[in-house]
Amino acid sequence: MIYCGIDWAEKTHDVALVDDSGQLLAKRHITDDMAGYKILLDLLAEYGDTEEKPIPVAIETSRGLLVAVLRTGKRQVFAINPMAVARYRDRHSVSRKKSDPGDALVLANILRTDMHAHRPLPDDSDLARAIAVLARAQQDATWNRQQMSNQLRSLLREYYPAALDAFAAWTNGLCRPEARELLKLAPTPGKAAKLTRAQITSALKRSGRKRGIEADTERLREVLRVDWARQLPLVEDALGKQMLALLGQLEAACIAADDLAKAVEEVFPQHPDAGILLSFPGLGVQLGARVLAEIGDDHTRFADARGLKAYAGSSPVTRASGKKSSITRRRVKNDRLNHAGFLWAFAALTASPGAKGHYRRRRDKHGDWHAPALRHLFNRMIGQLYHCLQHGHRYDEALAFPSPPEGLEAAAA
Repeated sequence: MIYCGIDWAEKTHDVALVDDSGQLLAKRHITDDMAGYKILLDLLAEYGDTEEKPIPVAIETSRGLLVAVLRTGKRQVFAINPMAVARYRDRHSVSRKKSDPGDALVLANILRTDMHAHRPLPDDSDLARAIAVLARAQQDATWNRQQMSNQLRSLLREYYPAALDAFAAWTNGLCRPEARELLKLAPTPGKAAKLTRAQITSALKRSGRKRGIEADTERLREVLRVDWARQLPLVEDALGKQMLALLGQLEAACIAADDLAKAVEEVFPQHPDAGILLSFPGLGVQLGARVLAEIGDDHTRFADARGLKAYAGSSPVTRASGKKSSITRRRVKNDRLNHAGFLWAFAALTASPGAKGHYRRRRDKHGDWHAPALRHLFNRMIGQLYHCLQHGHRYDEALAFPSPPEGLEAAAA
């Protein structure tokens, strides 16, 4: 067997090939372009790389064009965490000296000695990878939108509390197009107090509102004319200009999140596993796409449901030493999947009587707080999802939660 290690960098990469005995067979320094990729593929072919029996490769990243080139065909590519590489480095050098060619050799030796302890990148379909790109981008855009909204809200509290009071009645307040249109029209409380009914009505119509315009117009006009403490005129104008700059960033984040959400809605239903995911209570198109993006569609990726639960961070971890043992939640996990799982479990409370009953039992009988109870519910449901994906079954409430919740039994009695 020949093993390849690649120390990845932004512009250049170091490559090392070793055999079963650990002897260094070849090393190269290649550039991050087509010429460098060709040198790498030619080097691998020189040492026996074929389409049917490719040489496995260890690298410290799972993304980028180099990884995309290596993943073509049946090649196994192992993404090794840089922290793990740092610990393996001590096996080869007590001086803790670090070098890029040395790290490439360490990566190759990781595969030679401990390939069984590391997982190759999953063999996901092209459609699953495309969904992963869109779902993660939409999740990032949503987080960015919330961050910009928080910054804008913090600024408005300093000089324009009437705006926050006016938008408090709307869900997602500052992120709504009505709020953004009104803030463009009146960036300071002085200008807001002078708005006429016609101006407010026009702003609501520009935002896309079709119903309840008259009632909201009257309410907004009254709230914006309430007396509040004011900044000095020059300071207020300066804060208004700062607010408009933040408002532009928030509007861009809102548009990006909406556009990416539409893209996910177009692509996700095309996947064969979409029907199974959407059959679960609490999983809509966006959350379902996020879950699929993180677990992929390679059904051999996890040996059993326990592996998927550990990857999602829903199952606890037991630490034992001597006579002492402790059970705590996992901190090393897929953070994106864990975040989606929390939202999934929370949404399932209103969509599934069985899920709500399970949550109540964790709270009432086991004394769990809200977050641990949701994590326990997520742990159960992701195990059910693993079973359904393996066997091609849709969610069945009667099988998922066979015992009826106590609350429903009491209500029926």
